[in-house]
Amino acid sequence: MINKPNVLVIDDESQIRILLTIALDSEGYHILEAATGKEGLQMAAVHPPDLILLDLGLPDADGKDILKQLREWYTAPIIILSVRNSEEEIIQALDMGANDYLVKPFRTGELLARIRIWLRQIVSPEQNTVIETAGLSIDLTSRMVKKNNQPVKLTATQYILLSLLARNDNKVLTRQYILKELWGPSYIGQSQYLRVFVGQIRKKIEDDPNHPKIIITEPAIGYRFVCE
Repeated sequence: MINKPNVLVIDDESQIRILLTIALDSEGYHILEAATGKEGLQMAAVHPPDLILLDLGLPDADGKDILKQLREWYTAPIIILSVRNSEEEIIQALDMGANDYLVKPFRTGELLARIRIWLRQIVSPEQNTVIETAGLSIDLTSRMVKKNNQPVKLTATQYILLSLLARNDNKVLTRQYILKELWGPSYIGQSQYLRVFVGQIRKKIEDDPNHPKIIITEPAIGYRFVCE
C-alpha cells in the first residue's frame, strides 16, 4: 500500500481547517491540524509532514515568524494561505522561504493543483540523487548545494527552480512550463518573476553570472541546465 502524503494545516480558523480536511482527504492526503503557531511547530517536529499549509494570522505569533523557525530545519514545501494580499507581504513571505502563496478566499481546485505541483518535487529513492557539473554539486536527497565544495545558501524557491532545471539537464524548459511547475497555471504569463529568480541563482552558482555556463538562456523560449 502506498503511504498517503501527510499535509500539516496550521490555521486558527476552524472552518478553513474543516474545508481543507474535506478537500485533502478526498484527494487521498492524510491531514494534521494545528490551531496555533506553537502547536504547529511541535507537530512538524514530532511528525514531519510532506507539505505544510500555513496561515499568517495566527493567534500566538505572526505566521512569518513561524515560517522563519520552520525554515531553520524543515526543507519540504510550505504554502502560505492568508488574507494579506499586498505585493510586499507576498514577496517577503517568498523571500523568507515559502514556496507558494495563495490569498484567501482561494479556490480549492487551484490549491490542490499547487499541492500536487510541489509534492512532485519530492525525490524518490530510485532517482539519481546527485548532479554535478562545473564545480557545482546538487544533492537532491539532502537538498544540499555546493559550489567548489562550499555550501551554497538558497531560498526554498531558488532551490526548487534549480533542482527542476538540474533534473532536466541539457533539456530546454520553456518559461511557461517552469512557471506552471513552480507556481501554477495562473503564473504562466509572469516571466519577470522567473528572470529575477534565475538571476539570483546565477549569482550564487556561476563563476561569471554575466556569462553563465550552467543555466543558459534560450532566447524567446526558456532555460537549459548544462550538465557536462
